[in-house]
Amino acid sequence: MYFKANLTAYNTIVIKEILRFSRIWLQTIVPPAITTTLYFIIFGRLIGSQLGDINNYSYMDYIVPGLIIMSIITNSYANVVSSFYGTKFHHHIEELLVSPVSNLTIIAGYVSGGVARGMVVGLVVTLVSLFFTTITVDSYVITIAIAILTAVLFSLAGLINAIFANSFDDISIIPTFVLTPLTYLGGVFYSIDMLPSFWQNVSLFNPVLYMVNGFRMGMLGVSDASLSTAILIILGFILLLGIISLWLLHQGIGIKK
Repeated sequence: MYFKANLTAYNTIVIKEILRFSRIWLQTIVPPAITTTLYFIIFGRLIGSQLGDINNYSYMDYIVPGLIIMSIITNSYANVVSSFYGTKFHHHIEELLVSPVSNLTIIAGYVSGGVARGMVVGLVVTLVSLFFTTITVDSYVITIAIAILTAVLFSLAGLINAIFANSFDDISIIPTFVLTPLTYLGGVFYSIDMLPSFWQNVSLFNPVLYMVNGFRMGMLGVSDASLSTAILIILGFILLLGIISLWLLHQGIGIKK
């Protein structure tokens, strides 16, 4: 009975999350496609035409994996942080807290919703990129695995942000001042081999670098970082943020008044 109740709750949360972002597709799906198109035109065509090849790939081909994983990162994060905070704001969270549903089920449901949106947007961005270049995939297993793991990681990060948020303004602080800089400095538009040695070493402390390059390894077969290191870092952050999320819900921080 307990397992069935949690399974029903999980399915309900996931369906609700998918319906939520699919109903407002003009706000959740279309903007990333337009933004990516502009990236391809400005960086790929205009700036890329002035640059040489990177690791034997044209600049346009080289930035495709970065743009795809960047869209997955931002959208998986945005989906969970906005949805979970909305649940708090409208006091729907109380219904989950008083129900026979485990905190792990709640986390899994919202994270799955974030992963779903991240993967859908990632697919849309991939389709957009076909208008500008020919996509090659060196390893489908690595590519899909890194994409899903990255979406899980940033869905958990979005959940933690939503737990601590006290207003709608608070859910935009981390994406603006932390997530965006880390993403843009994570090797999306360049190889760290193009940087001076000092900044190459600094870049190695950016966790997003390993996600971008792990995904690039799956698609192009080239990377600025070891694939095993990238996977270990992603799994380590997932474990850490997962434990923090469980503890926060258990303690009722940011939820129970």
